Amino acid sequence: MKRFNRSFFNSLRFKLITGLLLIMLPMVSFLIYNNLYSIDVVRNQVAQSNSNTLNLYMGLIDMTLQDIDDYLLQFAAEESGLNILDRPPDVDIDQYNLERIWIFTELRDNATYYKSLDYFFVYSPLNQNLVFAPKLTGSAYSNNDPIKDAITRLLNDEQRMRDYPYDQWSIFHVDKQAYLLHTIKSGNLYIGAGVNTDDVMGPLDLLDLGTEGRSLLVDGSNAPLEDKAFFKDNEIDLAYTANTYRLSGVDDKYLVIGEKSGMGQFGVVAVLHDQNILEKLPYLQRIILFIATGSILILLISVYFLRRVVLLPINRIVVAMRKIKQGYLEARIPDKPASNEFELMNETFNSMVYAIQQLKIDVYEEQLINQKAELKQLQLQINPHFFLNSLNVLYYLAQEKKYELIQELSFYLIGYFRFMFRSHTDYVLLKDELSHTENYLKIQKFRFPGSLTYAISVEDELRECYIPPLIIQGFAENTIKHAINTDEPTHIDITIARTELMPEESFRIRIHDTGRGFSEEVLHKIHQEVNLMNEEGEHIGIWNVRRRLRLLYGDKAGITFFNENGAVVEMIIPLSLEMR
Repeated sequence: MKRFNRSFFNSLRFKLITGLLLIMLPMVSFLIYNNLYSIDVVRNQVAQSNSNTLNLYMGLIDMTLQDIDDYLLQFAAEESGLNILDRPPDVDIDQYNLERIWIFTELRDNATYYKSLDYFFVYSPLNQNLVFAPKLTGSAYSNNDPIKDAITRLLNDEQRMRDYPYDQWSIFHVDKQAYLLHTIKSGNLYIGAGVNTDDVMGPLDLLDLGTEGRSLLVDGSNAPLEDKAFFKDNEIDLAYTANTYRLSGVDDKYLVIGEKSGMGQFGVVAVLHDQNILEKLPYLQRIILFIATGSILILLISVYFLRRVVLLPINRIVVAMRKIKQGYLEARIPDKPASNEFELMNETFNSMVYAIQQLKIDVYEEQLINQKAELKQLQLQINPHFFLNSLNVLYYLAQEKKYELIQELSFYLIGYFRFMFRSHTDYVLLKDELSHTENYLKIQKFRFPGSLTYAISVEDELRECYIPPLIIQGFAENTIKHAINTDEPTHIDITIARTELMPEESFRIRIHDTGRGFSEEVLHKIHQEVNLMNEEGEHIGIWNVRRRLRLLYGDKAGITFFNENGAVVEMIIPLSLEMR
């Protein structure tokens, strides 16, 4: 990673682009910052101005609502006739009707003193009777039956009235019209007043909010009371914070300013289109924005020019060099239009790579010859191990005059040496390797009667596969050399089966003996891939097999060593049904 970073920062591309950026970016950044700062200042000024207006107007609304509240409380406390409305009419029907008329007349006459008021009402749940007193000049004076029905339904809804905010004004909807409603409870009677929101918002329509601007009331959850389709289509969130602004809507095109009422669960909000605000920017700020935009375009054009004329030709050379570094000598720089200097470099480079490719082919052929010679030498190292012990066993059998055993042992020796004499090839059939290994183990049973047993298990379809010769017999020989003792019997188990551990089709050869296993020192050296062969030639088999597998298969084969109730050797070999 460190080398990569150094290479990247030291590249010509990085230096050229960095130089351009160091020249252009400070100026462009300052111009953009100055323009954004100016936009923010204008937004803050417009927001502060409108916020002050909303704050002033909300104060007037709250003052009006407070006056109405004071009157309601005074009326509830001083009007003695309310007790008559709170009893059944049949006690004194005439007095009841006269009191209803008196309360209606008093409320209607007093409604004229409150500018924004639309109606007063008194409701008796006991008698299911509503006294509705609309203002003579208000919108509820005519066609007020829907309002009466809505108030009656509200006051008869025990669940809603249980949580009803008696101490503040709330939004009350009647069909498509919204009202500010305040209800207080006096004994069993409900006394309240309603204010038409259109009358409240009338003066705010005089604000200069532009063609797409809006001023409106919102409820406690910041939902608009009018023009809902406009806010939904433009995805405008009317949530607000007092004395500040926020941008909302599609692409944040709308500036939202609001003020919460101190009298109830509603607020007043002004929404301005950002374009109308930015039109108030000085002409010079537009010029700065134009210069900043032009500078960015110049920078992009410069980078494009450098890329096309300089960086792309260099990149073609670098790509070709990386491919060659990875061993792909067929890579060439494509013949594309470029400056004269680059065309000469490309032609020279391609000629040089062709010469290197030819030289490497010659070297590779020589390495193949040397590799084959090395494989032959590695295989020959295995042959001398067995001669002395075999002749020694024959000698002792002859002394004992056990001619049948001599014949049997000679038969196994003939098979063993016949295989050895023809084993100077890179691959043999697995069934031949197993037959050779079994001959070897049978011969060893003559040396260690009663101390050696073995079992060979292999899937039938794998018998026709090809493997390197002597890799199984070599580890069986290591077991005989290091694990056999006459105190207790040793069992060798050879198992061969398919495996899915490798990406391509492979099979596993597992050789397990019940001896004392590998020592910790030997296992450590094996895992470190240290050559264990000493002056006497011990452990040459491990190094030999690992070396041959690497030469023949590369990374496609693997070998592991570990202890599991004795020593275990596992080899993963690619499945091949034909001679390589």
